[in-house]
Amino acid sequence: MRPERTIVLLVDDEENILKALSRLLMDEDFDIETAPSGEAALQKLQTLDNVGLIVSDQRMPGMNGAEFLGRSQEFAPDAQRILLTGYSDINATIEAINRGGAGRYISKPWDDEDLVTAIRTALELYQHGVETRRLNEIINQQKEEMEAWKEGLKKRLLQTTATIREQTQAIKNRDLNSITSTLSRTFDSFFEVMGDRNAVHARTVSILVTDVARKMNLDAETVTTFRLAALLHDAGKFGSLSQALVKPFVDMSDSEVNDYRQHPARGEKMFSTVDELSGVVPLIRSHHEAYDGSGFPDELQGDSILLGARLIAIADHIEKSAHSVSHNRADFALMNARFHGGTLLDPHLIAHFSSITKVVYFEGKKAGTVAEVEVSPTGLVPGMTIARDVESGSGVLLMQRGSVLDRSGITLIHSNYHKNPPSHGIFVQVLED
Repeated sequence: MRPERTIVLLVDDEENILKALSRLLMDEDFDIETAPSGEAALQKLQTLDNVGLIVSDQRMPGMNGAEFLGRSQEFAPDAQRILLTGYSDINATIEAINRGGAGRYISKPWDDEDLVTAIRTALELYQHGVETRRLNEIINQQKEEMEAWKEGLKKRLLQTTATIREQTQAIKNRDLNSITSTLSRTFDSFFEVMGDRNAVHARTVSILVTDVARKMNLDAETVTTFRLAALLHDAGKFGSLSQALVKPFVDMSDSEVNDYRQHPARGEKMFSTVDELSGVVPLIRSHHEAYDGSGFPDELQGDSILLGARLIAIADHIEKSAHSVSHNRADFALMNARFHGGTLLDPHLIAHFSSITKVVYFEGKKAGTVAEVEVSPTGLVPGMTIARDVESGSGVLLMQRGSVLDRSGITLIHSNYHKNPPSHGIFVQVLED
């Protein structure tokens, strides 16, 4: 559909001036409407759409230009306004600017080139405003849709929990492990139907944790509890409307970080009234605790963090690392996890994830060869080896191939990639086991 042309309304009580202005502007890319008085112009404005500019003479019988421009805002509030005025009308000019919304005045007699330039500039301002309002409408609509989606998702999740509670009342004579298994299968089906990135993350973390728990010879009830906690570990994110939850942590503002750090507690609160999830809730709350005590929300340290929460933290880290690269995912994710052993992750548990990670992210690569992956600056960790020379967007060498990253090197890369980024990420070595 062809976009509607912008209209310029010319208002003057002298017909020869209207004709002169129309001739001057006849080759411009907009439509022209004229009116012989302020009263007639107000009537015409009620029938016109997309009026981008009103050009009015000041001295007209009846309603003068300043009064007309002021009243025109009722019918064309977004239009730009120019007042044509004589040198003796300075007070009227000030009134038109202060009350009539005139963005500019032009003295009569005018210079044709100056007038055309002023009109073009005014229309550019109008079009900029139109586009800004259009984009704001899109943003507001998308925000409303996102809020509705998240609110609906949260309700469906809670409804699923309520349904499960009703169903389990009928099987109270069965053991807790059977009930938890039913819960786990139901939520697994829920995330499978949900099908978005959050669902893929939740189900993959659950697969990793479940396999490791079994290989550690934990009892069936514990395995089932860990599996369900892994599925629901990020459920608290559904209680937030912030778009920041999908950002890398280092790119979040202070307020976004604070909101992000609330989701474990929100998840705990979401399921705290469900008796059948009493063993799951503490693991949801603690899955972002760090082995060195730097995590949240309780700054727990080492073995004081529940085993299930430590396993979920490793699986969560592996899944996010694997998702951040396009190939060699298993080896990169395991290498990344080892680099965080002793700080974010329990170093004694990481090795348990090796075989299942290679199964989940199987790519048919031969073992024992050196490969490389492309990562973003936010994915760099001290200890990684640079696989290709690192250059800024302007070709300045920042770090040579074979260099081992430390914190100062990462800071250097972050700074240059922020100021002058190249078209690609940083290539680092991974050794396939």
